[in-house]
Amino acid sequence: MNFLSRALVVLIALSPLACSAADDAKFKFGEHYLRVRAAVAPANPDKIEVMEVFAYGCTHCYAFEPVLEKWLKKKPADVEFVRLPHTLGRPAGALHSKAFYAARMLGVFDKFHPALFGAIHAQHKPMATIEEIRALFVQSTGVKAEDFDGAFSGFAVDAGFRRGESALQAMAIGGVPTIVVNGQYSTSGGMAPGGLRGMLEVTDFLIERARKERGKR
Repeated sequence: MNFLSRALVVLIALSPLACSAADDAKFKFGEHYLRVRAAVAPANPDKIEVMEVFAYGCTHCYAFEPVLEKWLKKKPADVEFVRLPHTLGRPAGALHSKAFYAARMLGVFDKFHPALFGAIHAQHKPMATIEEIRALFVQSTGVKAEDFDGAFSGFAVDAGFRRGESALQAMAIGGVPTIVVNGQYSTSGGMAPGGLRGMLEVTDFLIERARKERGKR
């Protein structure tokens, strides 16, 4: 075998490794994604958790919704998607977050979630008082006002809200929308190449990283 042939064999043998190295270098730690300050264990340890941290009052979160919904239709089977509302330190944000937990508790999240986003960003309503939120909740879900009031002011919603706030503080997430993968790594539209769409490309990259890390255990 002459030198050129030997070189070709070596090149072919190493090419998968070269592709792997290039893929690993596609997104860089500290530039396109970060490690959260304190890892938060996923609720389901059998799945790779993808968490969207969002706020109803955030214009970018509203714009991200159709992009995210498209990604969710092709979500891998080993991935579990969850949402976590952020108050952004605003009184209205706290009302929105508690309404989020009330909608989940009452089993009407799929109706209320787009309704609240639409009321704020498409209809330009303030949605800054409990009266406005109650009226929208009743109108969009069919839940009785007294049932909403009972859930909204109840122990389960308050506990969910407090757990969510504790998780956000532990992970030190101050901006939205942010994606957290497996409670360890985060990325955002400001970090990802390509903005909001690019954020999901980084998410896919981090999902694969999480799979590899699981395989080493």
